[in-house]
Amino acid sequence: MTDKEFLAYTKDFMNRIHLPEEAKTELMAVEERIFADETLNALFKKLKADLREGEIAVGDALGELSGIAESTGISEYTLHFIFLINCTDDLLEQYRSEGVSEKIFWGTMDDFRCKLLECHEVKGVWGTFVGTWFGGFLAFDRFALGRFQYEISAFSRDEYNKAGVSLKKNDPVYNFHIPSSGYPFGPEARLESYKKAYEFYGFKEKGGPIAFVCSSWLLYPEHKDFLPEKSNILSFMSDFDIIDSWDKEEFGDSWRVFGHYHTLPVEQWPEDTSLRRAFKKRLLDGKKTGGGYGVIVFDGEKITNR
Repeated sequence: MTDKEFLAYTKDFMNRIHLPEEAKTELMAVEERIFADETLNALFKKLKADLREGEIAVGDALGELSGIAESTGISEYTLHFIFLINCTDDLLEQYRSEGVSEKIFWGTMDDFRCKLLECHEVKGVWGTFVGTWFGGFLAFDRFALGRFQYEISAFSRDEYNKAGVSLKKNDPVYNFHIPSSGYPFGPEARLESYKKAYEFYGFKEKGGPIAFVCSSWLLYPEHKDFLPEKSNILSFMSDFDIIDSWDKEEFGDSWRVFGHYHTLPVEQWPEDTSLRRAFKKRLLDGKKTGGGYGVIVFDGEKITNR
């Protein structure tokens, strides 16, 4: 593409994933500035080509951009975000060549919106502070299938035997993530996603159960002791056989619940939602938070290991 064509692609990309107007205006202005700067434009194109050819890792490419951010006057988070969008045209071509639906592509790319909104809420900048996360998407390894994102991974515990599934350490499983999309998170949306993943990974044709795994702060068993009874988190946890859990000395995921307020003393955290009230009280009571590792065995229609 010419620079002019790529500006049009970028604008269309941002429209398709429904970025806020303020963000689109600012990001497009930076994109235009990059294309107008001969040195910066050349660096973007070199890093993109090196990434496409496998000569550099995503983290290293973003590291080079961080190194020049101060001299450009552009936030490194913004540079990272725009660079990553600049890499998605190659990814779209891969989806097409591999016969994967463009609907799945655009659903997967919605994570740019999620991470942009997180960055603006937590850092006050339109961009992303977790740029390396996008490596899984660009490597054609992670896909959004309904409400969740999935990738083939390795079972990380010693063994698991239940509902016709026998897993040993490093056996292939299907790891999934829960993007902060704001979309429905109830049982129907979750079941629809499990069915999409079951079909996407070929289990509808070959039959048999699929094993999903998730490692997340959302799966902390003690949530049952302090979250509201009708909490979506508790409903989500009920899908799993949680086989491992841990306490954390600090609530490292506090930014996910409290946004930019997470840097304040706990006493000053807002209490405007039931979730925020519950976590604030938990910490003020001197109790810990944590995480868990869970397994879902799914037969294409239902969860069979609960």
